[in-house]
Amino acid sequence: MEKYDQLKLKNQICFPLYACSREIIKKYTPFLDALDLTYTQYITMMVLWEKGTVTSKELGSTLCLDSGTLTPLLKKMESKGLLTRKRSAEDERVLIVSITDKGEQLKEQAASVPANISRCAPLDPDEAKQLYALLYKMLGALKDNE
Repeated sequence: MEKYDQLKLKNQICFPLYACSREIIKKYTPFLDALDLTYTQYITMMVLWEKGTVTSKELGSTLCLDSGTLTPLLKKMESKGLLTRKRSAEDERVLIVSITDKGEQLKEQAASVPANISRCAPLDPDEAKQLYALLYKMLGALKDNE
């Protein structure tokens, strides 16, 4: 083994993860363009479709986004009428994010996106489940070591 083998791109797990992420997001683009959403806005909507109302801290944690990314994202989505932001009456440091009727209505249009994306991935259902489990195992371990 060569002294610097660990520095070869082909030996890095981070690179195929990074490249796959970029390619998958590219596959989402035409479907999300039809909804007037970016990928980050889409995953934000997914949380809101599921929960309805969350704190910005919970949203950032769920999506692995820092406040510097989340704040302009939420402002843009609020300007589109998809969500509202308001300070908690109990603790004004807490920002409450809630889906609007317009945001809820977008859910119907978005319902076909996962099936469209799954047709782009060359994995059978068992492989997809394995990959999902491995990625969340890795993500959990990485978050625990912060």
